[in-house]
Amino acid sequence: MRVLVTGGSGCVGHYLVDWLVRETDWEVFLLLRNPSKLQVPLRPGVQILPGSLETIGQYRDLIGTMTAIVSAAACWGGPETFEINRDRTLELFGYANPAVCQRAIYFSTASILDRDNSLLKPAGEIGDDYIRSKYACLEPLEQSPIGDRLIALFPTLVFGGNAQFPRSHLTGGLRDVTRHIGLIRFFKAEGSFHFIHGADIAQVVGYLLRHPELPFAYPARLALGMPAIAVNQAIREVATYLGKRIYGQFDLTPTAIAFFIRVFSLKMAAWDFFCIERRHFTYNVLDFADWGLVPQYPSAASLLQDAGL
Repeated sequence: MRVLVTGGSGCVGHYLVDWLVRETDWEVFLLLRNPSKLQVPLRPGVQILPGSLETIGQYRDLIGTMTAIVSAAACWGGPETFEINRDRTLELFGYANPAVCQRAIYFSTASILDRDNSLLKPAGEIGDDYIRSKYACLEPLEQSPIGDRLIALFPTLVFGGNAQFPRSHLTGGLRDVTRHIGLIRFFKAEGSFHFIHGADIAQVVGYLLRHPELPFAYPARLALGMPAIAVNQAIREVATYLGKRIYGQFDLTPTAIAFFIRVFSLKMAAWDFFCIERRHFTYNVLDFADWGLVPQYPSAASLLQDAGL
């Protein structure tokens, strides 16, 4: 196997690279804008390619020799968002040689999916630049020559990171949640969501790379997350973990939320209001048990413990 990985210096990318280094003897090529950010000890057979998606053309011939491509690189906002997340990503996979490449794995976001894993039209219309760029990339990529071996991954809420690996945005915010749980526990709200840890994402990618014979209907879409958890259940689990009792909760209905937005003059985009109205962000997520996998971080308590809280 010759595997190209982009986005290896990010939170999820660190777990992917760590898995490839520890669990395989494959040739691994890491496209890194800033190699000094990578905190994984490398082994022989792992090579760093200095550069980024903006200059991916310089590795065109090398990409044509890859048996697998895993692209987790992304731009989170700014004027170059569409260029990187759509144009350069399509360019990257366009260099794959269909006669050689067995697996093309592309990281998208669950924000662009509806509950049946079809595309969510409002995401492409009123989402932020990151969401709209991911929306704009998916269908052209699925219709490309590599579409017949493409697996698009749609992580839900991503946690992970520690003293060694960079923390995800959500894990970085867990300390604020624990700090304010004394207040948060007095509120309740209708809603539900999924979450996934970077280590468990790496498990899935590893399984996909080791089993190119999986009988998917290509192009495939896999939403990644633990079984959906209700917002109120998540609050209870965090409060219990921190030894806080719950009683006398105030119901945060959409009307109540709108009231607080007006009172505090909060700046809200159209996508923010859509999310408030939607409330349930649930998908047809992959069941780890179907592949004999055991998630390392299946609960809110496990996420808190991993974050050192």
